[in-house]
Amino acid sequence: MGAIETHGLTKRFGELVAVDNLNLDVAEGEIFGLLGPNGAGKTTTISMLATLLGLDSGRASVAGYDVIDKPAKVREQIGIVFQDPSSDDILTGHENLYLHGLMYGVPRAIIPQRVEEALELVQLKGREDDLVRTYSGGMRRRLELARGLLHHPRILFLDEPTLGLDPQTRQRIWAHIESIVAERKVTIILTTHYMEEADRLCDRLAIIDFGRIVALDSPQTLKDTVGGDTVQLEVVNVEAAATALENLECVSRCETRDGRLDVAVQDVAQNLPAVFTAAGEIASFSVRNTTLDDVFLHYTGHDIRDESAEGVAKHMHRVRSVNR
Repeated sequence: MGAIETHGLTKRFGELVAVDNLNLDVAEGEIFGLLGPNGAGKTTTISMLATLLGLDSGRASVAGYDVIDKPAKVREQIGIVFQDPSSDDILTGHENLYLHGLMYGVPRAIIPQRVEEALELVQLKGREDDLVRTYSGGMRRRLELARGLLHHPRILFLDEPTLGLDPQTRQRIWAHIESIVAERKVTIILTTHYMEEADRLCDRLAIIDFGRIVALDSPQTLKDTVGGDTVQLEVVNVEAAATALENLECVSRCETRDGRLDVAVQDVAQNLPAVFTAAGEIASFSVRNTTLDDVFLHYTGHDIRDESAEGVAKHMHRVRSVNR
C-alpha cells in the first residue's frame, strides 16, 4: 500500500467543483507535487487528506488509514505546514516547538531532545529563545518545518511552503526540504505554483487545473512529452509564420504567447535553419530549454499565471451548463 491513495476524491462548494474525481497513488519516501495556479484545488486536496475537510464523494487513505473511518490515526501519522503562518509570534521558537510536542503527545522526557534535533535540522540554533515576532519570513517557515517534523510523522504536507519569500530564501527552504527527505525518509506532499520549485523538488507531480489532474509523471518525463526545446520568435507575419511552422515535421508545438511564437523543435541545432525559413521575416529570436511552464500550457491551454476572475468565471459557467 502506498503512503497516500485516493479514488474519485471530490469536493464541491456550492456549484463550484473544487476537487473533481482525483485519483492519486503516492509511494513512501516520495516527494509528490500538486502543481497548479491559485484556486486549482491544491489546498482543498491537502485539507481532505489531513482530515481538516470532509469528502463529498470518493475515498482516501493516508499511511494505510481511511481518512473518514480513522481520522485520529491519520492525524497521528502526518505533519503539516500551512500556507499561512501559524506559529505563535508571542512565544519563542523553542516554546512553539515544545508546545507542539505536548499537543502531539510526545513524551515529556524526550521533547527537549526532539526540539534540539528539529532546530539543528532547520539551522535555527542560536535563535530558539527569541520571540517568533522577531523572525524573518524565511526563519518562520523553517520553524514551521521543524514543528511539522517534531513528532516524527511518516507524511508531511507542505502547502505552498515558499509563498511570498524572496528567491534566495526560497532556495534555502528547498535545501532544507531536501535534507529532511534525505535524513528522515519522510513522504512529502507539496503544493506549489512555482515551476522551478516543482522541477527541483518533486520525484513526480500532478498538474492540476480546475480541480482535475491533467497530467501526472516525473518533471523530466512531462517536459519530454512537449517535444523538443523551445524557439521563441518575434516575426512580422505571425499568422503566416504559425501556419508554415506547424507544417514542419520537426515542430511538435507552435503557440502564440504575448505576441510572439513559441515553437517546440526537435533536435533544434539541426532544424533551426528550416524553422527560420518557414517563419519568414524575423525581428528577434531566442532558444531555451523546455520548462514546466511549457508543459502546463500544453496540457491546459493557458498559462499558470492566468489566475484571474475571468478564468474562474469560465469554469463556473461550465459547471452551470453541466448542471442544467
